[in-house]
Amino acid sequence: MNQSKPFNRRRFLESTAVAAAAASTVSANPISNSAPETLVGELYNSLKAEQKKQICFDWNHQDPKRGLLRTFVANNWNITKAEINSDFYSDSQRAIVQKIFEGIISPEWHERYYQQLEDDAGGFGNEQSVAIFGQPGEGKFELVLTGRHMTLRCDGNSAEHVAFGGPIFYGHAPSFNEDPKHTDNVFWNQAVEANKLYQMLDSQQQKDSLVAKTPREQAVSFKGSKGGQSGLPVSAMSSDQKEHLQKVVGLLTEMYRTSDQEEAMQCLKKQGGLDQCNLSFYRDQDLGKDGVWDNWRLEGPSFVWHYRGAPHVHVWVNVADNPNVKTNA
Repeated sequence: MNQSKPFNRRRFLESTAVAAAAASTVSANPISNSAPETLVGELYNSLKAEQKKQICFDWNHQDPKRGLLRTFVANNWNITKAEINSDFYSDSQRAIVQKIFEGIISPEWHERYYQQLEDDAGGFGNEQSVAIFGQPGEGKFELVLTGRHMTLRCDGNSAEHVAFGGPIFYGHAPSFNEDPKHTDNVFWNQAVEANKLYQMLDSQQQKDSLVAKTPREQAVSFKGSKGGQSGLPVSAMSSDQKEHLQKVVGLLTEMYRTSDQEEAMQCLKKQGGLDQCNLSFYRDQDLGKDGVWDNWRLEGPSFVWHYRGAPHVHVWVNVADNPNVKTNA
C-alpha cells in the first residue's frame, strides 16, 4: 500500500469504541477490565456448535500440512477459514476477539499495531482468523490469532516452557519495497537501535558480527548450547555495549503485555542470559548500500529473534527456557 497514506485515527477510535460497546453486552463485567484469557473463555462459551466445529480443536491437533497446528507460525497465513470480520461471527464475538488482541498488546503500542493492520490488511479483522485449542476452564487452552504479518497467542501459561505461548511473528509493509529509511514502518525503530549498537563495536567486533548471507528467515528452531550460532558472542561485549543490547531487547519485547515480557526474560535468564547469545548483522540485502544493516539476528540456545528488514520488515520470534522444547518453527 502507499507508504504516504496517513493513519486514519478517527477510524481507529471509532472501531475500538464500537468494539468495547458491543463487547459489554456479552458479559456482566466491563470487558475492558477482563484478562485476555478470561475473554477467550467468554468467546468459547458464546460459540454455537457449528462455529466450534470450524475453529475449535483438541490441544494436540495435527494438521496434515502444518503438523502441530497450535504451534505453527508463518508470515502470511490463516489458521482457520472464517475471517474475523465475516458474518461467521456475531458483533459481540468480533468485539471479544478485538479485546483479546488489545489485551495481548501493550496499550502504548495499540495505535502503531492498528497502523500496521490498516496498511497490511485494511484494518483489524480483515484477512485475520482465530482458532482455539483445548477447552477454556477445562485444562490447557490457547487462542491463536493469525493474518498477514501476524501470529499472536493467548495461552494462560498452558503452553509449558515457552514464551508468548509459542513461536510468534510480526511485520509491516507500508510499501512492499521499502526505502532504506523504512519510512512509516512501525517496527523499524528496533533495527535503528540495533544498528546503534553495531556502531558502538570496535573494528574487530564489527568484523566478527558481520555475516555474509542472511539465513532462511523461517529457520528459527533452537540450536542449543553446543553452538552453531553465527556472529559476535555477547560475552565478548563491553559493559556499555551489553547495556545497549539490553535496551534493544527491551524494545523488542515492549510491544507485548507485561506478563509476556516477563516470561520471555525468565526464559532468557534460565538459559544463561544474553551472555549465552550471539548477535549477527547480515551484509546481503543492505537496502541503499548504506551500511545500516536491515537484516540481523539475536540468538541463544533457546532464544531466536530474527529481524528481516528487506524488502520490508518480517520478524520471527521463538523463545523457550531450554533448547529441548519442541516448537513447530
